[in-house]
Amino acid sequence: MNNYPHVFESIRIRGVDFKNRIEMAPPSPNRADRDGRVSREFIDWFKPIAEGGTAMIHVGNSVIDRAESSDEERQLDLGTDGCILPLSQFAEMCESFGCQASLEINHCGMDSDPLRIGHPAISASAIITPAEMERAKASGREPIPTMEMSHAKIKETVDKYAMAAYRCQKAGMKVCMIHGGHGNLISQFASTLFNKRTDEYGGSLENRARFCIEVLDAVRAKVGENFVIEFRISADEIHPDGMHFEETLQFIELIKDKIDILHVSAGIHGDFAYMRYWWQNSMMDRMYNVHFAADIKKRFPDLLIATVGSIMNIKDAEEIIASGKADFVAMCRPLIADPAMPRKYALGQEEDHRPCIRCQYCGKRLIMPRVIGCAVNPLCANIDEFPYGKIPKAELKRKVGVVGGGPAGIQALLTLCERGHEVVLYEKADQLGGNVITAASPKFKIDMQDYRDYLIRQAEKSAGTIQLNTEVTAEMLGAEQFDALILAVGADPLIPNLPGADLPHVHWAPDGEMGRVAVGEQVVIVGGGAIGIESAIELTEKGKQVTVLEMAPDLSNLFMTASGTMQDLLEKVEALKIPVITSAKLKSIDAQAVYYEELTTGTEHTLAADTVLLAVGMVPRHQLVDELRQSAPPTEVFVVGDAIEVGNIAEAVNSAFKIAVHL
Repeated sequence: MNNYPHVFESIRIRGVDFKNRIEMAPPSPNRADRDGRVSREFIDWFKPIAEGGTAMIHVGNSVIDRAESSDEERQLDLGTDGCILPLSQFAEMCESFGCQASLEINHCGMDSDPLRIGHPAISASAIITPAEMERAKASGREPIPTMEMSHAKIKETVDKYAMAAYRCQKAGMKVCMIHGGHGNLISQFASTLFNKRTDEYGGSLENRARFCIEVLDAVRAKVGENFVIEFRISADEIHPDGMHFEETLQFIELIKDKIDILHVSAGIHGDFAYMRYWWQNSMMDRMYNVHFAADIKKRFPDLLIATVGSIMNIKDAEEIIASGKADFVAMCRPLIADPAMPRKYALGQEEDHRPCIRCQYCGKRLIMPRVIGCAVNPLCANIDEFPYGKIPKAELKRKVGVVGGGPAGIQALLTLCERGHEVVLYEKADQLGGNVITAASPKFKIDMQDYRDYLIRQAEKSAGTIQLNTEVTAEMLGAEQFDALILAVGADPLIPNLPGADLPHVHWAPDGEMGRVAVGEQVVIVGGGAIGIESAIELTEKGKQVTVLEMAPDLSNLFMTASGTMQDLLEKVEALKIPVITSAKLKSIDAQAVYYEELTTGTEHTLAADTVLLAVGMVPRHQLVDELRQSAPPTEVFVVGDAIEVGNIAEAVNSAFKIAVHL
């Protein structure tokens, strides 16, 4: 029985068959070769997604000429015919699974790195961008302004867009996406935020749309009628001086007859403050930009609309399409987290869908730079070793013990079982989950709650033996005669060595947040990292009077935390009017107050508190590890997750996988 008839309804556009309405929104996996060509590992990375049931895969930020447009490592370069043969291998791989291959054809214009391309970036106008100011500051140089494009350069660039699309077609593709949003070159012409020209390409909207229209006309002329053009747009750039929705509607009126599908996003990527509107984090609403697509569909009912932005599962996609808000649903991170998600929903296996937690780990790896990875899908960064996204069976079945039932321990259990080993997992608490339980406790962390439920459910369905309420000893493990041991025993909260830290009203912040301990009305949280700020938000919303003390001069350590960006957390703190005292060093605690030193002045202060919650860090359980690691052959004992180095869920899951998959 098909429970999602609208999502899985096929459609033909210009004779091109799309087997369902699911698109992969364009990722940039850093998997092209050094010359910007499709590589074997590039194809292998996308293969599980094509196999998993999506109708169309767009590859992100595929540039029309890498010599003048480059802002990432290992981007696809469509600037010469040499790209066609490698691209054909990608197209044929997708075709073998009934999936349409597509590239997001782009010129990033002003966001090109001058040092990467060897000359100033080009754009609609000469400006200095926020991204360039950051680059210049980091490298200790003066920022380099962009060069305003001449008429000859505009014509040359229009031709390059057309040739890029034509090369896609020559490689066997039947569709491409032209990137006209997020502050890339086309939108640099369209938006007055970037376009300061006074010629026929500047001023009125019709003039600012001229470059886009010329690109679309040139692409159509080159690829002909039997080729689908999808066009990506920012419905609203959000920036106060940017292009807003009402003007975007007028822009769409000018281009609607030149495209087949309008792909509706929002925001710009060259300025971090506005990136989150196209790359939402876990503090932001799901289906964040769907309302833009719905409103455009109402205005232009005959135009096929694709919507994108934190659409996390097929159930939500079904509602979007069934209600007429859009015709296609695009997802990226959810398909990275679980490439087989469409197939699982189609086959009634929804509970086995591995949910994305919107932690931004995938994007952070690209910025490092690294190949793309995923916090919850460790195969993502290791596809070159496991090219079909499949874990091979072990040649020799072994008896393996896993100590700890947090995310690292459960991932180890699942991977070992998939390898075919006999596995026993020990957890001292009465439930699985470890720190995922506390991470999922704030009510706004719905993504983490879904992941918690998935992780525990998969562990319970696994072939392994799970022993809860079991605090292991070296003797107990030794008696089991395990062939190998994985120690995922986690970390303990750091308790500062100062007067009053051991008083009965002093607790670890998540324990207070979750109601494991009594919390009074006047709460001081010590530590302004993610754990402390999330606890402050949760307790304030429960009606507590909360103050946060942080030793650092600001809260920049919250940048890109697991729950969202610093900006989102701090906006929440500001909205709730939570006092945050920075440059504050805790000195002591007594029954009624905390005492701290203001580091900038050396002044000491008193702050009333009937509850003190600590969020100053975690310490690996090294002593327990040392006690247990002699309980199996010494070369066959492995330490993973927080037990070896305190990190986040991504590091715990991926470290456990890398050990377990090789046992």
